[in-house]
Amino acid sequence: MNRLSAITLAMSASLFAALPAAAVEAGAPAPEFTLSGPRGTVNLAALKGKVVYLDFWASWCGPCRQSFPWMNDMQAKYGAKGLQVVGVNLDAKRADADKFLAEVPANFTLAFDAQGETPRRYAVKGMPTSLLIGPDGKVIQVHAGFREEERKQLEDAIAAALK
Repeated sequence: MNRLSAITLAMSASLFAALPAAAVEAGAPAPEFTLSGPRGTVNLAALKGKVVYLDFWASWCGPCRQSFPWMNDMQAKYGAKGLQVVGVNLDAKRADADKFLAEVPANFTLAFDAQGETPRRYAVKGMPTSLLIGPDGKVIQVHAGFREEERKQLEDAIAAALK
């Protein structure tokens, strides 16, 4: 691990150490947020009526490099059926996120939260963390990490939510 990675990891650990103990759970209303993104303001309330796959990510997150192509596929496959993938970046420096995105493009909605307020409200404990939010604004499921063997299960949950 290089020095920059070690520093970033230490900073991230301090962010997560300050998080509340109670996580957002299935059945609970998803906490509202309004964040800036490369295509304008991203407001969760404006997405009510859609199924939202909300993903918290950072440039230093290895599994995020694997999840982005999958999220691009999900947006392409289910977007016309009412899915909106939203990726919330937690890097302190926007340049770090931009470098990641130059290497691993996102074909879905992006927002940036350098202060980490949104992951605190969602009690995110690791990267990536995703939430599937129903059209009613309630959390359907919370998922930590991203592994190859979980892709089908995650897609099945999206397909079921869209029915």
